[in-house]
Amino acid sequence: MSHPRSAPGTGPATAAPAPARTTTLTIGGMTCAACVGRVEKRLGRLAGTTASVNLATGRATVSHPAEVSVEELIGTVEAAGFTAQRPEPEPADGHRPTGRPDPQETPDDDRAERHRLLLTALLSLPVLALSMVPGWQFRNWQWLCFLLAAPVAVWGAAPFHARALRGLRHGAATMDTLVSLGVAASFGWSTWALFLGGAGAPGMTMPFSLLPTGGDGSAHLYLEAAVGVPLFVLAGRRMEARARRGTGSALRALAELAAKDVAVRTDDGERRIPVERLRVGDHFLVRPGERVATDGTVVEGSSALDLSLITGESRPVEAGPGSPAVGGAVNSGGLLVVRADAVGADTQLARITRLVEDAQTGKTRIQRLADAVAAVFVPAVLTVAVSVLGFWLGAGADPQAALTAAVAVLVVACPCALGLATPTALLAATGRGAQLGILVRGPEALERLRRIDTVVLDKTGTLTTGQMGVTALTVRPDGLGPAATLRLAAAVEQGSEHPLARAITTYAHDRHPDQPVAPVSAFLSTPGYGVQGTVDGHHVRLTRPGDLSGLPAPLADAVRAAETAGHTAVQVTVDDTPEAVLAVGDALRPDGYRAVEHLRRLGLRPVLATGDRTATARAVAGHLAITEVHAEARPEDKAALVRTLQEQGARVAVVGDGVNDAAALALADLGIAMGSGTDAAIGAADVTLVREDLQAIADAVRLARRTLGTIRANLAWAFGYNLLTVPLAAVGLLNPMLAAAAMSASSLLVVGNSLRLRAWHPRGGVGRPARRPHTPRTGPRWETTS
Repeated sequence: MSHPRSAPGTGPATAAPAPARTTTLTIGGMTCAACVGRVEKRLGRLAGTTASVNLATGRATVSHPAEVSVEELIGTVEAAGFTAQRPEPEPADGHRPTGRPDPQETPDDDRAERHRLLLTALLSLPVLALSMVPGWQFRNWQWLCFLLAAPVAVWGAAPFHARALRGLRHGAATMDTLVSLGVAASFGWSTWALFLGGAGAPGMTMPFSLLPTGGDGSAHLYLEAAVGVPLFVLAGRRMEARARRGTGSALRALAELAAKDVAVRTDDGERRIPVERLRVGDHFLVRPGERVATDGTVVEGSSALDLSLITGESRPVEAGPGSPAVGGAVNSGGLLVVRADAVGADTQLARITRLVEDAQTGKTRIQRLADAVAAVFVPAVLTVAVSVLGFWLGAGADPQAALTAAVAVLVVACPCALGLATPTALLAATGRGAQLGILVRGPEALERLRRIDTVVLDKTGTLTTGQMGVTALTVRPDGLGPAATLRLAAAVEQGSEHPLARAITTYAHDRHPDQPVAPVSAFLSTPGYGVQGTVDGHHVRLTRPGDLSGLPAPLADAVRAAETAGHTAVQVTVDDTPEAVLAVGDALRPDGYRAVEHLRRLGLRPVLATGDRTATARAVAGHLAITEVHAEARPEDKAALVRTLQEQGARVAVVGDGVNDAAALALADLGIAMGSGTDAAIGAADVTLVREDLQAIADAVRLARRTLGTIRANLAWAFGYNLLTVPLAAVGLLNPMLAAAAMSASSLLVVGNSLRLRAWHPRGGVGRPARRPHTPRTGPRWETTS
């Protein structure tokens, strides 16, 4: 059985070795899916080379052997009739802004195209009005229309003619070929009719119909088609370009998060430098309202950091000495001094940008099918147009009717919508996913994400926070009370570096931040037993509970509850009197139950696989209502579990965060890594959840399903449009001018449908919110029993 995650187009293991290099080129001059197919086909002729070209981003990702140079790749693209540029070196800040529909387009080019459209419209509108309203046709109106139409047919349509001629020189036929032939045929016929066919006689009038008519032979003009086709196509492309720039806005927004300069603390004081000159180990200042320049660790000060634009998390994160600071986060409070831990391309923001960009330049299987169809579509349309013209003339039809049908076929069949159906949806979806803290590695991952039916969940760091913490405090009813007991316990534990000790001291500080830590004397740590010391004249011990019969009933019940939940019970004894029991464990994420319930509502089967003890695993599974549990699983056991599920026909996603999850993540149909996880887990995963929220898993599945639904709708419209309009044009039931408008409208409809994904927002569950089952609480709590 072939591996579900093998790359498209690759062969078995015995095939040629994988290419040694991957190069990204920016391609100029592409206008339709046929252009994409042409570039991919030419690059694919180079030995050992494969290429994936994205029309919406104008980028080609080329895998090629080391002996094939970048210059050779560029020359191959240029030989196909397009332009190519070397990949721009990545800036020192690691961010590569993108989003232009044509990478070769400059501000001057954009301004020139805008002027071309405006002048074309000014010249074309009088021609359209006079041609379509017979009552406005004054004496010699046709000659005025000819004078106005000539610049449009020659200069206004010049980009189409130039690209068509360039394609002809290289043996390529594209959308521009169709538009150029349509305009040339319409204007050429009209010129002949005016000068030689009698249409130039004074007083000539011409009726207009939405349907082509035979009329009176050579006296009929097609100037409205000669100006209408370039006008509508230019206008459509202009609106397409604006819409496509919108779909790439996510990357530009990420690039704008990067700080441009930074205040660095030096021996001589403070000075501002460009962020490119920042080095690992430098200490820099972040004032209120400023962005953190790069990833680092807070060394001085305390504040709240707004990470919403990076992780999608709306709640500010408190930061103090020792806290991580993510580059691009906004400082919402006090002054911070941060030590730079990563710069340039190594920062989290740069990695996010690369992941989003890689996802937007890839292709889904259904897009590759559409591109393959489009590559042969234009030559087929040319054949159909010639056949229609010959058939009509051979059948004795009026020449103008035959020409009308042929021109309408040429114009209406442009496969623009086909080429834009998938990439615009992927641009919008991956950008929206990044805003929500969901990073998808590529379009293939998006497809697999939609099809999964089983989710294998790791426990530590995934369903739980991954950090030891106090989950419950139970004190004796007639004792010192929770505040006093916790103060004494924290005072003794401050002398220990054990994870349990750190959890207790952190818990005490969080509960009573203003309470100073009492000094301890006669401190003694006994491995395997606990710690003890003297605080304020009291002898305090924190140990593992012994015989429960010697404990008050509330404390004995607390020990049993901790053991049932798989947590560690710590008994606090003051002056030989048991005062409290602390339950310490890896606390569940607060959104865990709701996240798992949402997965069920999406039809997914949750499975828990952990290397932790069986009691702990079953306690967590019981709290989350997961029925299938695999405990004490080593990394190879998790991988074997994934393989077994796949052999049973399941399409498996694995969610994990540690090195021990990397093998299962790589073997699964889809790997999902928590953003706080290890580099090994993130590197093996297809989806990374930057947002520290388990519900992001369900959100990712919903986004994938919505995206694939949008792509199917786009392709259904694109194929259906051509299947409907080409036969109508062939039998003479479609006016060429309306054909041009319909062709532009189809592309805009596809892009507009994709843009709806930019506003997509994940909903809660289906129906009423899920109710939590009555199970022992494992989240942090403060409990005083009597």
